[in-house]
Amino acid sequence: MAKGLGKGINAFFPPELEEETDDIIQEIPVNECRPNPYQPRKTFHADAIEELKNSILEYGIVQPLIVRKSIKGYEIIVGERRFRAAKEADLKTIPAVVKDLSDDKMMEVALLENLQREDLTAIEEAYAYQNLMNELGITQDELSRRLGKSRSHIANIVRLLSLPEQVVAYINNGELSMGHGRALLGVKDKDKVIPLVNKIRHEKLNVRQVEQLITQMNEKPSKKKEKPKKDIFLQEYESVLRDRLGTAVSINRGKRKGKIEIEFYSNEDLDRILDTLEK
Repeated sequence: MAKGLGKGINAFFPPELEEETDDIIQEIPVNECRPNPYQPRKTFHADAIEELKNSILEYGIVQPLIVRKSIKGYEIIVGERRFRAAKEADLKTIPAVVKDLSDDKMMEVALLENLQREDLTAIEEAYAYQNLMNELGITQDELSRRLGKSRSHIANIVRLLSLPEQVVAYINNGELSMGHGRALLGVKDKDKVIPLVNKIRHEKLNVRQVEQLITQMNEKPSKKKEKPKKDIFLQEYESVLRDRLGTAVSINRGKRKGKIEIEFYSNEDLDRILDTLEK
């Protein structure tokens, strides 16, 4: 699951959202509020909304929403879960601070407010990083510096979006873990990904079992004779390197020397791997 963004978060928040003593908290009609169109969170769990609703009924809404005025009412910048819970609690009004933000700033704040939380799925986090880079025109390197997150973490999360759409959906809804997703990125024959995913779901395979299957799938069969089974210690080293580097790794030992093969998919991916090896 996603972790907090770290010390660099304030580099993104606009001064318009900093707490001010003269901020006016207004009671605005619930039925005039609309969800943020830039909300990265796609799933709102019913149990969590129900729990928040019960808290609101007992204690009220402790922290006001942040909204902006629109033609048809108000658009929520921060606080969509409180808004949903307030609707469930049949509240007529909700406390809010009205801010004047552009579309770009609204998107930026919505993404960052959610990334600060620890319950975004890996896929929601990946889309948030990707959207920030696209909309703000920055690289993974710059995003890493400004958010206080490692470049390898950002790269590994975003790479999950290169998996087939069906697989991305399985990771997002929890049927597959992020570890499964990272292992699947190492499948050389992309036509084999979906059949492998079906096997994972049917047989409830864990990440280590999937890594072993992928290693076997990626090994080219010999026409002359069957290759001897790879040493269990080499398999373990391969697994450690795959976890560290976030890509497919193959270790082959000969009579006098050996070879380590590390896959990369772009110049940026190569830079990420080299950066990880230097640490």
